[in-house]
Amino acid sequence: MNNVFVFDIETVPDVDAGRRLDGLEGLDDRDVAQVMYAARRRETGGSEFLRLHLHRVVAISVAARTRERFKVWSLGEESAPEAELIQRFFDGVERYTPVLVSWNGGGFDLPVLHYRALLHGIAAPRYWETGGEDQAFRYNNYLNRFHERHTDLMDVLAGYQPRAVAPLDEIATLLGLPGKMGMDGSRVWECFLNGELGAIRDYCETDVLNTYLIYLRFEQMRGRFTAQEYTR
Repeated sequence: MNNVFVFDIETVPDVDAGRRLDGLEGLDDRDVAQVMYAARRRETGGSEFLRLHLHRVVAISVAARTRERFKVWSLGEESAPEAELIQRFFDGVERYTPVLVSWNGGGFDLPVLHYRALLHGIAAPRYWETGGEDQAFRYNNYLNRFHERHTDLMDVLAGYQPRAVAPLDEIATLLGLPGKMGMDGSRVWECFLNGELGAIRDYCETDVLNTYLIYLRFEQMRGRFTAQEYTR
């Protein structure tokens, strides 16, 4: 049995980056974010979803299945700095070499983690391995979209077709799973400003649990275990 880490991140605007890039030193965090959102709306014609290098990670949650146990938790303490959260994530990859499973991790979570690891100077040699030091990674590594070492369920189930992707919450609900339970990503920034990191971490953990349960159905669908084993 392979180690499996289902993961998800939650982010807020990197207001320090906004101040540096746009000369907004005199504004508070809320106002800087509003300027960043407004600039993005002008750029896109409507969407205020920021470019990935302008996101700051405030929570990383994992549903980990190893030979010994299954556990769902958020990395670090609520007060832990971003660099510590990211370091813990890549330390887990270094130690366990898990199959990483995500929902849109290839399109969002991992690129954000790349940029933030670059910013903080975080080394992650196992994650970046592509066969130069370990031949097992030549045809199955974390970076190749079509390899299994990172399985982006949203991407795989859509047949790698952007127009076919589906929201996690809707797929979870269709399968009779909990879904997002009243919380969604649009509320994360406001919760963060209000100091509600516990609510953000709970939401992130709910997402990884939904993703893990979908992953089990996916594994059953492709014959990794039987329908009877799935129901157990």
